[in-house]
This record gives sequence, C-alpha cells and structure tokens, in this order.
Amino acid sequence: MRMYSRCFKRMFDFLIALFFLLLMLPIIIIVTIILFFVNKGSPLFFQKRPGKNERIFTLIKFKTMSDERDETGKLFSDEKRLSKTGRFLRKTSLDELPQFINILKGDMSLIGPRPLSVKYLKLYNEEQRMRHKVLPGITGLAQVNGRNNLDWAKRFEYDVYYVENINLLLDLRIFWLTIKKVIKRENVLEAGTSSIKSFEGNN
Repeated sequence: MRMYSRCFKRMFDFLIALFFLLLMLPIIIIVTIILFFVNKGSPLFFQKRPGKNERIFTLIKFKTMSDERDETGKLFSDEKRLSKTGRFLRKTSLDELPQFINILKGDMSLIGPRPLSVKYLKLYNEEQRMRHKVLPGITGLAQVNGRNNLDWAKRFEYDVYYVENINLLLDLRIFWLTIKKVIKRENVLEAGTSSIKSFEGNN
C-alpha cells in the first residue's frame, strides 16, 4: 500500500491525466469557446482549496454560472446564474475536465477526497482532518457512494476510510464506479440547484 501511494499512484495520475487531456482536447476547446459567450466572460472558474497537508492550491473548473448582477451590483441567485449550458456540464461532469491540469501540476490526484472550501478548515475535528493526509481527487469513495446525497458525517467517514485503506484495487474500483455514474448521471445536483448544504462543523 505504501509503495503504491508513495510512488506508483502519482505516476499513474500523471499519465492518465495527460491521456485524458489530449483525448478530450477538442471538447475542451469547444466548451471553452461556448462558455466565453454564455458567461460573457471567463470560461474558467478558479478557487482556493486545501490540498495535501492542508496546502492551499488553486482549483480549476469550467465556470457553470455567470457573473450577472442586479441594479445594485449584487449577484443574482445561483439558480438564475446557472445557465442551461452550465447544467449540462454539471450533469455530464464535463465541468471537471480542467482539473486534469491540477493533476499534472501535482495539486490533485485522480482519486481521493474531494477538495472542499478553505473556510471549512477550522471546523474539522481530528478524524475529519485526516482527509488531508493524501492528495484530493477529482472523484473519490464518497462520490461513488452517494455524492451530493450524502450528509457530511458519512462523506467524511468515506474520506477517512479511503485514507486509511488506499490501494490500487480500491482506486480501480472507484474509477470504474465513477465511469458508470457519469454515464448514468447519478447523484448529480438537480436542475435549478447549484450547491450542497454548507458544512457547519460538529455540533
């Protein structure tokens, strides 16, 4: 397990990310052009997230919401800013494609706990904080076991289990289940919604 996680996992991540980026390059270019016009601006979304050992990195995704504001300068609701194109990208998980760049850079892994908001760092208990002992992933054990339908406690339980049991067979299983869920579009956010309930710590 240690040999895989310390040596081979990073090598596999790099090769797979490079392969998918080259394979999906035509789609990436098309989506970039479409979003440039749909969003009336940047097609990419950048946000600071905590990675391995809580090191902060910049996560890259396709931007699924516009920056439209009302007459006072306040952003419209998430539902109103989420375009039809954005909904499609989320349902098909195409909005995640730019994160392969994060993998090439060494910020992320293909499989691992999903990187969450920086604001949550101060809310984790010691067990939940274990999720940052490995690189965060585009997909993970929680994502193939419920994704957005899980409560926070169960998500963190899956994250910690992964950290403590990381191995090649587990990664292959998660990878296969991810492909199946993407094809079936299971457990994605419903149309008209844009985010899951915020984590508020342990009560």
